[in-house]
Amino acid sequence: MDKLHFLTAGIPTNAKDYTNAFLKLDEMNLDGLEVEFVHGVRYSDKTREAILARNNKLITHHGPYYINLNAQEEDKIQASIKRVLDTARAADDLGAYSITYHAAFYLGQDEKTLMKTMIERHKTIIETLEEENIKVWIRPETTGKKSQWGTLEEIVELSKQFEQILPCIDFAHIHARENGKFNTYDEFCYILDYVAKNLGEIALNNFHGHVAGINYGEKGEKNHLIFEESDFNYQDLLKAFKKFDIKGAIVCESPNIEIDTKILKDYYLSL
Repeated sequence: MDKLHFLTAGIPTNAKDYTNAFLKLDEMNLDGLEVEFVHGVRYSDKTREAILARNNKLITHHGPYYINLNAQEEDKIQASIKRVLDTARAADDLGAYSITYHAAFYLGQDEKTLMKTMIERHKTIIETLEEENIKVWIRPETTGKKSQWGTLEEIVELSKQFEQILPCIDFAHIHARENGKFNTYDEFCYILDYVAKNLGEIALNNFHGHVAGINYGEKGEKNHLIFEESDFNYQDLLKAFKKFDIKGAIVCESPNIEIDTKILKDYYLSL
């Protein structure tokens, strides 16, 4: 990628369709959006035409919430694999940069056993994508609740196994999962350095991250907040991005998506 792009998580407020969404992004000098397939991978011909006509805007995709690659029932496992594949197929069709999703829940399993399961399930996904010649980045996301699989270390370890997989680092999720830690410049630099040391410069030059204000407790994430109502230290995060010369996409998931996305981009450009 050529630079760091700032994306809204979904269509900006009051933009009723994708045509108006991209016009709104143009007005605000924002760089694109993450298409939210949270309830299923479906879109109309009209939506497809609008997204394909987006000019130079970058898009990413968020897969459905109903993904659990550690489900106990075989039909749910296969349905989860299909949801990841369908998100990637949509990305191939619409020209998206990468896809992300919440991969699994622990369901009482130990980390080592579940890692083996995650590698096995993602092997099926990647082999299918290779057969279909779909080359989009596949990115399991760092998760915000202790019941969810997806620590920084787990996501990086999985990414080591496959050339087509890189992390989606959700900094607000890490902050919430660790009950307030990972909120300083040094801690943000630690995360980025950990990614670089384990996955190489390709992971920093083809980055996909999420950020938002966030409410949390001992069990982790509760809900997203706007920056103004949150303790999340986005300024130091952006300074860390500058230091590491991050390139790719940062997606803002605050409830006032375009306002906080604009705050992020303007502050970053001021550094």
